[in-house]
Amino acid sequence: MAKNINVGVIGGGLMGREVASAFGRWFVINDSKVNPSLYAVADLNKKALQWFDSVPTCKLLTDNYQDILNSSEIDVVYVAVPHNMHEQIYIDVLNSGKDLLAEKPFGIDLGSAERIVEAIKSSGKFVRCSSEFPFFPGAQRVYQVAKSGGIGRILEVRAGFHHGSDLDPDKAANWKRQSKTCGEIGVMGDLGMHVCHVPFRLGFEPRSVYAQLQKGYPERPGGACDTWDNAMLHAWIDIDGAEPVPMRLEMKRMAPGETDTWFIEVLGTDGGARFSTKEPRTLWQFSRGKEQEWRRVDLGFDTPFKTITGGIFEPGFPDVLMQMWAAFFAERDGDLNECFGCVTPHEALLSHRLFAAAIQSQQLNQVIEIN
Repeated sequence: MAKNINVGVIGGGLMGREVASAFGRWFVINDSKVNPSLYAVADLNKKALQWFDSVPTCKLLTDNYQDILNSSEIDVVYVAVPHNMHEQIYIDVLNSGKDLLAEKPFGIDLGSAERIVEAIKSSGKFVRCSSEFPFFPGAQRVYQVAKSGGIGRILEVRAGFHHGSDLDPDKAANWKRQSKTCGEIGVMGDLGMHVCHVPFRLGFEPRSVYAQLQKGYPERPGGACDTWDNAMLHAWIDIDGAEPVPMRLEMKRMAPGETDTWFIEVLGTDGGARFSTKEPRTLWQFSRGKEQEWRRVDLGFDTPFKTITGGIFEPGFPDVLMQMWAAFFAERDGDLNECFGCVTPHEALLSHRLFAAAIQSQQLNQVIEIN
């Protein structure tokens, strides 16, 4: 019999509504050992809260997130608020004795991330960080190909997340475009954990980085904008004691021709694989034989946690969001087995170390070693 889990959400914006949607169709997942329900939502915006009136499982709507932390009915808290609020709320959640799925990044800067990780260690609670895109079937296959050791000596790694959302100069300023709320790391804090998740899980931890950071429009309707909009991070990684391998990580909010594209590519001397959400059901796989060949594989709906959805269909963001939550609950119960897991606190902290080094690299125009 599936175990009931009550979840409270702090931040009733887009991602809070996506959580409600995911839990509302949880029956899609076959043989799930948990039955999650959205029990409570906290947000200062009354209109945002009103949306959740239509969620039948939601028993508590409040403008004070402490009400969620004080509720004995709630097992897990998901927090989706601006980056400058992460540290205080994450630590408050841990002090309340509840488990946490935290939005990326872990705080507004490296110091904040370090304090959050220390609080996690002290609390003993189960904590993971949000990153949905690696749960696409194609992303999982690239991970498996790279992990298999069957592609020879790895020659290069490339991963990225491209938006075109900031190309329009008439788009209004918001908290993601201001360092005081988004952090000096800008787009790296917004998109970077998605990009780093698979490489870090493969053990591809950067030892140095050279960064090329770009800012967009300094003024938009509603205010000034001072965050980095584009980031190209050129890193060196060590793999199995071989020669250092180049890894390029791309995070862009000003990418012409893009709407919302996540991608990963790993190439070796004998083979490789690449996947992009532009082709959500397609894997490109490279092999070196008598002739070099790129082969297109039509994957369909082959998600880590099996569902009622027919294998011929293609997955979308709501599906991989649900897969991420399934991984969170499975690992929380010690039942993840061989499935791909959510971002760990260590990986979230490692991303902040990379981003801090990238800021220093931009300032000095040089390669920075990462401690």
